[in-house]
Amino acid sequence: MHDQSSILDEASKGRIIIGDALAKLRELPDKSVNCCITSPPYWGLRDYGIENQIGAEQNLNDFLDKLVEVFREVRRVLTDDGTFWLNIGDSFTSGGRTWRQSDKKNEARGMDYRPPTPEGLKPKDLIGVPWKLAFKLQEDGWYLRTDIIWHKPNGQPESVRDRPTRVHEFVFMFSKSEKYFYDVDAVKEPSVDGKTRRLRSVWSINTKPFKGAHFAVFPPELVKYCMLAGSKKDDVVLDPFFGSGTVGVVANQLDRQWLGIELNDEYVEIAKKRIFVERF
Repeated sequence: MHDQSSILDEASKGRIIIGDALAKLRELPDKSVNCCITSPPYWGLRDYGIENQIGAEQNLNDFLDKLVEVFREVRRVLTDDGTFWLNIGDSFTSGGRTWRQSDKKNEARGMDYRPPTPEGLKPKDLIGVPWKLAFKLQEDGWYLRTDIIWHKPNGQPESVRDRPTRVHEFVFMFSKSEKYFYDVDAVKEPSVDGKTRRLRSVWSINTKPFKGAHFAVFPPELVKYCMLAGSKKDDVVLDPFFGSGTVGVVANQLDRQWLGIELNDEYVEIAKKRIFVERF
């Protein structure tokens, strides 16, 4: 395996690389990270203010194909026994609307664009983005090992009156090879009889607002489950959509090394403050 110290800062357990995820991944050596945990931009749900940003494509297939290309590079840089944990949210068709009103509780909800209804779907359809992406990644060579339901007990209310309020997202666990590292004992959970049991596929984890960011951030507990199961002490954990740096924060807590790639300068500064200054 490639010497991992060459892709990390010598004075730190981690490194933030500023730039486009695909371009920067292509600069990394083969088999140089042990685990990947990430949550890419969701399609048509956020405007991050970056030209040609992933998630702002007018065509759903363009979005899916872009992510398949990014994660193909992730597979290349992952060790043969590595795992890839992907959190991705779903959305509904816009029904012909070309913009979205902002929300006092969620400023990032307001957008100047809305992608058109994908071909074959109808207004008000649930698109099924997570599974469409999961199947494309499976076709591209990933082993799709399991889907995990991230249940949000404190999920935000919705104004809809003709369907249940959605309080869950998907996390998919992929592997590069048929056999891979998975620490079943590191993620045991309490059972009803007071003992412990193997981790199940529904995780009830509250969302955690982060002061200073107007966008959703990974809950540390969600990242912790993935990292404990998918890596060992001193392993290198990659997040190609680093955002506010939660993967780096958790990696420091669990004595892992980490590598983050982020395009948005504002988010890089937030991540640096969390990881190197506040260290929480």
